Amino acid sequence: MRVGVVFPQTEIGADPYYIKDFAQAAEELGFAHILAYDHVVGANPASRPNWQAPYSHLDMFHEPLVLFGYLAGVTERIELCTGIVILPQRQTVLVAKQAASLDVLSGGRLRFGIGIGWNAVEYEALGEEFNNRGRRSEEQIELLRQMWTKPTVTFQGRWHKVTDAGINPLPVQRPIPIWFGGSDERALRRLARLGDGWFPLLGPDDKCRAMIDKVRSLAQEAGRDPQAIGIEGRVPYGQGSPEEWRATMAAWQNLGASHVSFNSMKAGLKSPSAHIEALRQFAKLC
Repeated sequence: MRVGVVFPQTEIGADPYYIKDFAQAAEELGFAHILAYDHVVGANPASRPNWQAPYSHLDMFHEPLVLFGYLAGVTERIELCTGIVILPQRQTVLVAKQAASLDVLSGGRLRFGIGIGWNAVEYEALGEEFNNRGRRSEEQIELLRQMWTKPTVTFQGRWHKVTDAGINPLPVQRPIPIWFGGSDERALRRLARLGDGWFPLLGPDDKCRAMIDKVRSLAQEAGRDPQAIGIEGRVPYGQGSPEEWRATMAAWQNLGASHVSFNSMKAGLKSPSAHIEALRQFAKLC
């Protein structure tokens, strides 16, 4: 089981020194990957009285592909994982180009997690349709994989048209692995047919076990090897209890997870150095 860390988007701040320090500390401590969340814009709750979403315009988010372009230059080995990029609110061919460039500049270190998101405000701001985002994402994935593996592509879909054109350079990984977020029925079926891995936003409990079993059954129905679909869990910092971390790690391993990420976000840590110290504490268990 590969052990990584969640980049503390909302708490790391905007000083490049601390961002570099966090990434280099994670690499030096032997973590396998850095996973970053994604939001392009935040909604202002003051103009939305019924807003109950977990993030707003007050929460800082570095754009993941730009962030990873920076981190690719200040690290050497650690994998860079989006967990997740909200794919349907972005132009597909531009995403293909950005991800391929990042994969080249990092020496093949990108794992591309995608999802369809929940925030209609972002879709409006980015000029994309919210209500067809699930169906559209399937076509996006098909086009991404073609753009990443062929020098030129001719593609005619419902939402995309490419006529004998390609990106250059192609990525090191051909194709870049695509992992999925999401947990409803449609997302699980999409994952089972198309995904290289899954980020379940659940604890390693019986409900999660049932969903993993379902994904594996659906993958088999789709003619795929269920074991080829990776699973990445989370280990929350919580109260900083090593016993709790060990138990959570063991539970994920028992569920057959291929990856876990240690998450210090939303744990009350007050500074970048506190997040790095949390990494050091957790690294002693790994």
